[in-house]
Amino acid sequence: MLSTMQDVPLLISRILTHGSRIHGASQVITWTGDGESHRRSFAEIGDRAAQLAHALRDDLGVRDDDRVATLMWNNAEHTEAYFAIPSMGAVLHTLNLRLPAEQLVWIVNHAADKVVLVNGSLLPMIAPLLSKLPTVEHIVVSGPGDRSLLDGATAAVHEYEELIASKPTAYDWPELDERRAAAMCYTSGTTGDPKGVVYSHRSIYLHSMQVNMAQSMGLTDQDISLVVVPQFHVNAWGLPHATFMTGVNLLMPDRFLQPGPLAEMIERERPTHAAAVPTIWQGLLGELTARPRDVSSLTQVTIGGAACPPSLMTAFDRLGMRVCHAWGMTETSPLGTIARPPAHAVGTEEEFAYRLTQGRFPASVEARLSGPGGERLPWDGESAGELEVRGPWIAGAYYNGPGAEPLRPEDKFSEDGWLKTGDVGTISADGFLTLTDRAKDVIKSGGEWISSVELENALMSHPDVAEAAVVAVPDDKWGERPLATVVLREGSTATFETLRVFLAEEGRIAKWQLPERWTVIEAVPKTSVGKFDKKVLRKRYAEGELDVTNL
Repeated sequence: MLSTMQDVPLLISRILTHGSRIHGASQVITWTGDGESHRRSFAEIGDRAAQLAHALRDDLGVRDDDRVATLMWNNAEHTEAYFAIPSMGAVLHTLNLRLPAEQLVWIVNHAADKVVLVNGSLLPMIAPLLSKLPTVEHIVVSGPGDRSLLDGATAAVHEYEELIASKPTAYDWPELDERRAAAMCYTSGTTGDPKGVVYSHRSIYLHSMQVNMAQSMGLTDQDISLVVVPQFHVNAWGLPHATFMTGVNLLMPDRFLQPGPLAEMIERERPTHAAAVPTIWQGLLGELTARPRDVSSLTQVTIGGAACPPSLMTAFDRLGMRVCHAWGMTETSPLGTIARPPAHAVGTEEEFAYRLTQGRFPASVEARLSGPGGERLPWDGESAGELEVRGPWIAGAYYNGPGAEPLRPEDKFSEDGWLKTGDVGTISADGFLTLTDRAKDVIKSGGEWISSVELENALMSHPDVAEAAVVAVPDDKWGERPLATVVLREGSTATFETLRVFLAEEGRIAKWQLPERWTVIEAVPKTSVGKFDKKVLRKRYAEGELDVTNL
């Protein structure tokens, strides 16, 4: 027996139409760097998205399934592209502007991008690569920048504003199959070549609904969300799409991502919510400590991409900014969990412990833990294994380029189709995930596991430590032992001996897990999305570049 419900496809064009019509007065606010902001209403975004779609189809020949890339900061024009490209039936491909040149070339060619939309300030990045990008036929430039860098380019060059200026502000958005490709994003390529993840209209629509739930980010049209997480990083965690569903105002930082400008944005524009990785918040905390600002409007902070040190969470609590932990990855769209404490824990000593977890799984994400031999582990908060997930916004394969079937690498997907995340952790009986490490970063010492994340969090709770990363290094007796690399605050008098004693105090770290190898570094190397890049530290150690002290 079939239902009597209408079969209306879940499409990004419907999110755009709803947002621009029902929440037309809401705004995309782009920071300009001169103390002022540029404002564009959702209604104007809808009009300009239609104009962009006409220009792409009529002038640049973009057809169904053509890939249109963006090399852009977080701003209004990028938001227009977010909606126009998939709504017209093409595929939005966000390019990570922090990747090395050779990886950008590989990604653009693998995706076979036909058009690249680029901010003028990023022309020095893309211009030298164009001769290596045979599929790119058009470059569309938005905002100030040196156009002479494109002299001699084989691709046709267009000005964004001129291209859309005379186009109609309405577009007859096609009725697409909701399972059609809408957007694609490549992993950061920490091992091997980057892998392409292709999101459907359906997956983005359902993910946007989950972002908006009260037990998730729970924002309304009374909120202003400061979207620091880049639009090239898993669709800015789904915020541009989710906010058009509910009318949440967007504050976009453009290229001004340093702690000083971010503090000024918060003081002037009064956002109520912000989303970014922990390294951004570490920098902002240092700025606010050195130069206090009125940041009282910002009461909710979503942190994901890496574990949030408890010391950072506590520091922001003191500033009135409540940190909410989340977990996800490119393959999960990215929302996998979010740490809203259960009702029975609110106001009790248990509440902070729940907030330190990666959070609880929403209804549409199924999870399981696998042991070293593939055995299923219980949800008891103690049994640690590799996290595997599945759901309607979870990848089931990787994109394998034009004319090829999607790859299903055995190391990333189980035989029954679950995504093997590479994250190691536990799940409590009530469904809260606590990650203890990445499978590749866990330290295997004498047959026991040591969590590098636990050691890092403990080190960063010391007042003299700005950052800390712990990696496994070879050991003749134990197989592997932890190497602690620390960034000390200016004026610090801490020694390795005092830090080791600090770790042992009050049972922070078991004695057998304490690092014997220590080194001071200027900064922890970061990946293109702001995570600690531990492979760089392991390489530097192996090549003898680190000045290591043995205790």
